[in-house]
Amino acid sequence: MTDKKKDIVSASPKTRKFARELGADIHLIEGSQREGRVTEDDIKLFIKKNLKKKEIVTQGYQHSEFGEIDEQPIPRIKKIAGPHLQKSWSEIPHVTQHDEADITEMEKFRKSLRDLYTGEKISITPLAFIIRAVVKALKDYPNFNSSLDLKKEKIIYKKYYHVGIAIDTPHGLMVPKIRNADKKDITELGKELKKITKLSKELKIDKKEFFGGSITISSLGSIGGSFFTPIINQPEVAILGIGKAETKQVFIGNKYENRIMLPLSLSYDHRVVDGAEGARFCVHLKESLGKDFAYKLAV
Repeated sequence: MTDKKKDIVSASPKTRKFARELGADIHLIEGSQREGRVTEDDIKLFIKKNLKKKEIVTQGYQHSEFGEIDEQPIPRIKKIAGPHLQKSWSEIPHVTQHDEADITEMEKFRKSLRDLYTGEKISITPLAFIIRAVVKALKDYPNFNSSLDLKKEKIIYKKYYHVGIAIDTPHGLMVPKIRNADKKDITELGKELKKITKLSKELKIDKKEFFGGSITISSLGSIGGSFFTPIINQPEVAILGIGKAETKQVFIGNKYENRIMLPLSLSYDHRVVDGAEGARFCVHLKESLGKDFAYKLAV
């Protein structure tokens, strides 16, 4: 008698029909009304909860079946960036070119910088030198400083040089722009990098600063690793990935020498840039960061 009573569910015929139409077992639904009466809202809530459970399954099993889990909401910045990254990856035919730049002389020069008046050492990040090298390459290879307008069947060539910098913040990855990078010297670029990094981490940077870029630089140098495949920041057509510089034995002339080598990973839109031009762009970067051009970057 008791078991039969448990099987009886208090609900109107309309509510029972609603449950059947949605494929919900009304006996499993906890009613919110008096004496456990089930309403249509209870059915909707039951289905919503079960859908969420189904979303976090793997190979037919829930993650929680294998051990303790901690379910957290997706951070706001990642939620905003996610669809943009997915769109870029699915719409752009990516090609990624890997190379290494010899920055031995550049590093010696960078570490020797001192204030002319006080004699104090000037600390400037290698990224400032890389930005200057990238701008020089953009000037010689304008296809990299463009955007596609497929509706109008046009390529938009930009006459400005706004370089995006991927910044790792506690809130997620942000890509603010250094405006008019071609008009700033090494010291100014160093100060600008510190400024936009601080503003991004404090969430005080203007939203407009995430748009209108020429090319993006994503540097993992401070973290580690070598080569990777950076995703193009649409509507830009290229992104440069920088790995951690390492001292390696390089065969020069008739002997091996210790050289500081910087990993480069250049991803570009194959609809705009072909492989030969991608290779030339990398060679240009290597020369600008190398022995013959290291000092010219500072002027």
